[in-house]
Amino acid sequence: MALELVPIGTILAVLTNQVLKTAQAAKDVLIGKECFKVLSKHLFDIEPVLKELQLQKLNDSQAAKQALENLEEDVKKANNLVERYKNCARFYLLFKCRHIVKEVEEVTRDIGRSLAALSLANTEVLAGISDQVNRLQNEMQRVEFEASQSQIKIVDKLNQGINDAKLDQDFANDMLEEIAMAVGVPVEPSEISKELKNLRKEKEETANRKERAEAFFLEQVIELLSRADAAKDFEQVKEHYVQRAQVIERYDCSREDITPLKTFICPISQTVMVDPVNLCTDTTCERAAIKAWFDRGEKTDPETGDLLGDFTLRPNLRLRQSIEEWREINYCLKIRSSKEKLLSGVDLSVEAALIQMQDLMRENSINKDWITIGGLTAIIVSILGSSHNKDVKRNILITLKYVVEGHARNKEKVVEFKGLDHIIPCLGRDSSISKAAVELLYELLQDKSGWNVSVCRKLSQTCSAILFLVTLLKGPVKESAEKAEKILMKLCDEDEENISRAARADWYKPLIDRIIRGSETSRISKVRTLVNMELVDQNITLLGKEGVIPPLLEMASGNVESQEASLSALVKLSGCHANKELIAAAGGVPIIVDLIFSPHTAIIIARCCEVLEKLTSNDDGIKFLVDKNKKQLEIEQIIKKLLAFLQSPNSSNIMLRPALRALLGICKSEARFIKTAVLTANGVSLILPLLDGSDPEIREIAINLLSLFSQHEPEGVVEYLLKPKRLEALVGFLENGDKADVQMAAAGLLANLPKSEVPLTMKLIELEGLNAIISILRSGTMGAKENALTALFRFTDPANLDSQRKVVELGAYPLLVRFLRVGSETAKARAAALIGNLSTSSLELAVVPKPARCLCFRSSRVPLCPAHGGICSVETTFCLLKADALAGLVALLHEEIDATAYEAIQTLSTLVREDSPQRGANVLHEADAINPTLEILNWGPGPLKEQALVLLEKVLTVKEMVEKYGSIARLRLVDITGRINIHEDGNLRRKAAGVLALLERYSGFDTSSLATGLNG
Repeated sequence: MALELVPIGTILAVLTNQVLKTAQAAKDVLIGKECFKVLSKHLFDIEPVLKELQLQKLNDSQAAKQALENLEEDVKKANNLVERYKNCARFYLLFKCRHIVKEVEEVTRDIGRSLAALSLANTEVLAGISDQVNRLQNEMQRVEFEASQSQIKIVDKLNQGINDAKLDQDFANDMLEEIAMAVGVPVEPSEISKELKNLRKEKEETANRKERAEAFFLEQVIELLSRADAAKDFEQVKEHYVQRAQVIERYDCSREDITPLKTFICPISQTVMVDPVNLCTDTTCERAAIKAWFDRGEKTDPETGDLLGDFTLRPNLRLRQSIEEWREINYCLKIRSSKEKLLSGVDLSVEAALIQMQDLMRENSINKDWITIGGLTAIIVSILGSSHNKDVKRNILITLKYVVEGHARNKEKVVEFKGLDHIIPCLGRDSSISKAAVELLYELLQDKSGWNVSVCRKLSQTCSAILFLVTLLKGPVKESAEKAEKILMKLCDEDEENISRAARADWYKPLIDRIIRGSETSRISKVRTLVNMELVDQNITLLGKEGVIPPLLEMASGNVESQEASLSALVKLSGCHANKELIAAAGGVPIIVDLIFSPHTAIIIARCCEVLEKLTSNDDGIKFLVDKNKKQLEIEQIIKKLLAFLQSPNSSNIMLRPALRALLGICKSEARFIKTAVLTANGVSLILPLLDGSDPEIREIAINLLSLFSQHEPEGVVEYLLKPKRLEALVGFLENGDKADVQMAAAGLLANLPKSEVPLTMKLIELEGLNAIISILRSGTMGAKENALTALFRFTDPANLDSQRKVVELGAYPLLVRFLRVGSETAKARAAALIGNLSTSSLELAVVPKPARCLCFRSSRVPLCPAHGGICSVETTFCLLKADALAGLVALLHEEIDATAYEAIQTLSTLVREDSPQRGANVLHEADAINPTLEILNWGPGPLKEQALVLLEKVLTVKEMVEKYGSIARLRLVDITGRINIHEDGNLRRKAAGVLALLERYSGFDTSSLATGLNG
């Protein structure tokens, strides 16, 4: 451009556009990215300088014009450089990486020098940005670029291989793969073919530029890379195989190889050569062997022994080609032989063929193509599906992995041959087969860019794939588990339905990951999947352990849809103890409680109540009703609010059921909460009407709550029950053997009601409530039996002989006696007390026969009861001796348990009349009941000792008893009266002193000296 003819402003505008265009284009060059990136940055930094010159009056000096012209020329060079390399073949750019870097370095420095000259010519104009311009031109002039070391290493390796005439296929395969990976080209035949075509164009252009050395180098590179497997067109490979297969038709079918010619054998290694080279003597050796020969210091011809004058090695390309042809014919012979063995159907022959195929592929990768072209791949896929031989299956899987490894076309073929259908069942076989199967499957799913999405989708369509892979994932073989997990994760990424399938197979990682990190829609979808799954306790615990609780609690604070889904999942998960701990630790309980008592839809409140119910279930009570700092929530307020639900007209049954169960769980945990519910929140009056409702579940929960509440407010309950139809309902609960907890609660409620309410007792008898209680004693749970025994006290009141008689008639007595032997401690104590109630009436009911007037009639008289002196029976007098209860009562004394011994002593006391103790004392003596009674004075607590003293006070008025037990009794009594113990009740000592005095009176024995001696 002639500067004197064009306005300076126009020149600057054009130059500015050229700088920006070049800067933008420089960013897109693939090789030497870093240096082009720096060039691009500097060009962008020049733009403000040029714009500043446009705004100011530019110096019109010759120096300024020359500097501007130089800068324009340098930017043009940079642009040409960028345009040239931006569109070049990627392989070519790699080979030129050193040269490219130097060119960019040179042009960057030139632009920096031109910029410095322009700055000097316009010092005043650029004064405002002088520091920026100086820094920029200094940086550009001093820039130094280096090519990537990894790229240089590849180029050097390639140069060395060409210099050494390394044209073998393995080297070609390695070089092609390294070059392709370095420039981001997939190692697929179609892509490689494009790159080699572009490289040939570069070679032609280089030749046209008369750059002979570079053109020759590119020709050598193209020749080498064309030998690689990935560079071969499939049709050419197929045609080549057909040609070789036609050659072997003249050989007998049983023949598997052709003996190599002598000229093929290396004189040093005595093996067939791969890379034959000629010495100056025309002796041919394997390149590696002769190099090792020279490295050992040898200087002679290895075949003739002649001294060598020249150590140059020349490739013998013609011999090399002949050897390759011989090898290829042998490959075809072995492929034909292997095919015949596979088709024989004999397992040993099949295994031999598989090993032969593996050897072929190890020797030369071209055999991967030829084996498939020859039909062997299709055959072994078919055998995999039909064979029952474990070793055959394993070897087929291993062989197929050889076939498909790094070979996209063979992978397609195996899938096309329905290979997936036969491979997937192998995942469920023993560890050796499943390991080979999962490794093959993993390889089939890979391509050079990562995962083969198409094959992944096909795999997803196989129903059992996920289940087998999850089984492997949890198996003992680490390598198989790792491969299975990678495949599963990819399948779950491709299709969200696979996440659900994996979860149904008990692998929850992807599901939880989506719930934690997925979009809102995905999270809700996966939570619903979780809700709809059937989970056993182990799975529920595992889900909590793997981290699903915190995201669910987070979702509980989201929109209505999110809340409903997450709360439903929390209901499902909050039943196990471990998850309760996790919910509490994550601060979830306050969230749930706040949602219950805030305005929300009925379903959300119901779900929250269900979670609260689960948290308080299994006798956990208030254990988990804490905040994240483990501080107890205000339980009294929760109780009041739960009871307030009952008064709200908006409370539906789906809300009431879990709310009442949660209230029941809280109240069962501590008595003080029952008191809060009854006295502060009027719980009884709120619960009682629920018994009149139509919902059976709510009525059952209500009876459980009333069983607890009636401990504090029984009067209101009695008044309610005496109204029409309501007592019938209670009897119905007592008769409900299918619901043990309801039956126990009904019996407990009845046990808590005042025994003095005779109308209630008689009405229960009339409605067969007593029958139901005795039925519970026969077949209820132990808890229900204990409550039923307590309820039975109202029917065994000695003041009501009719109800006592009804109890006995209904067969209660044998049941009570049995409880003395096999019941719980509570049941034994209550049974003993009930027998005592019945025994209290025995003396009154016993029939004392009139004396016979004639001695001849004495022998036919009915035997009299030794305790009551009359005619007794279980049915008429409730006699405990006739009921065989005495031995069980005495046994309770020997067990030395306070509660049972206390009731047993009281019941045994009913046998000894104060006005006539002889009979009862003798009965106790015969039953060996007196010695354990005396022992109570040693081990028993104060109240129990007092009861023992009451019995002994009556027994020791009988002379015979004093004679038998006086000595031991004195020791026990003196011990009590003489002991100075602040914990001993004064009444007990006085009672013991009274019995001791009685003993002295009846025996005439002076106890003062004995007592003095013991106290001393």
